[in-house]
This record gives sequence, C-alpha cells and structure tokens, in this order.
Amino acid sequence: MVQIERLTPRDAETALPALAELLKDAVDGGASVSFLPPLPLEEAARFWRQALQAMAEGQRVVLVARLEGALVGVVTLDLARVPNGAHRAEVQKLLVHSRARGQGIGERLMRAVEEAALEAGRTLLVLDTCRGYTAERLYRRLGWVEAGVIPNFALEPNGYCDTVIFYKQLAAPPPRA
Repeated sequence: MVQIERLTPRDAETALPALAELLKDAVDGGASVSFLPPLPLEEAARFWRQALQAMAEGQRVVLVARLEGALVGVVTLDLARVPNGAHRAEVQKLLVHSRARGQGIGERLMRAVEEAALEAGRTLLVLDTCRGYTAERLYRRLGWVEAGVIPNFALEPNGYCDTVIFYKQLAAPPPRA
C-alpha cells in the first residue's frame, strides 16, 4: 500500500539518505532533473539539504511516497516568493524509484501536490519535462496544458532534449486586494 505524506522539518534529517538515493537512482537511470550521471550521493544529499532548508523556511512543500514504509517517491512544490506571484508555484523533482515504477505512484504524487498547492493558496502551477519522457504523457493525462517547447534546453548524456513547459489552472485566481 502506497502512502503519500507531507514531509515536515522534523522528518527531514531522517528522510535525507532516502531522498539522496532516490535522486541518484533517477539521474543515473537517465532522468533529466538538473544533474548529469553519474551523480555522487553526496551531491544528491547536498541538493536535498538545500531543498529541505527551503521547506523549513516555508518556501517549498515536499511530498513523499512510501511503499511498505520505504521512501520510493517524491515531488516538490516551489512556492513563488515574489509579490505578483502569490497565486502560483512550480512543481519540481517528481521522482519515483526505479524499483517502484508502474504502480501509479507518480500520478498519486501529482494529485497530492495539486491538493497541497490549493491548501497553500496557489491556483496556478507550472512544470517542465523533456519531450518524449514518460512524465510528459502523465502530465497530459492529468489535464496539464502545454504552453510551449524550448529546443535543446537540457543537456543529457547523449545530447540535448527539448523541454516542454506545462501549466495547470487549479482554480480561479483569488480576487485582487
């Protein structure tokens, strides 16, 4: 049984090794998520320390998926911190461990991050992925709208990938004050 939970600052240190391993698994498996393989575990841990610090400061939401108690998935929501962006956020780092794929965990994480966004007062979400990735099909199936494609955006081990930018309007924006 998969459980989705919101990570808290108190849980962060305990979750750090599993998050680092999850990022390493994704990058070394070919995911284009800001890093190139082979990803040293310490570099993955350094990324998560910064992300978890942003979470502790209220700038990021981190949701994790657990399968039989083991952390097997994550997605983050980076909350816009500019005055004209209080209604929006960026979905980042949707990762499911290679041993847990094909079980609907990515979809469950995406649905949970949308709920978390609404709870945080965020009605407009954006994200990006490389064209042709499995994630692209998932986002389309979940109602995300393609805003455009940036050619040769991300460097990968075998060249560059075109990046598809998506958005999803979760609700009408709040009225202006």
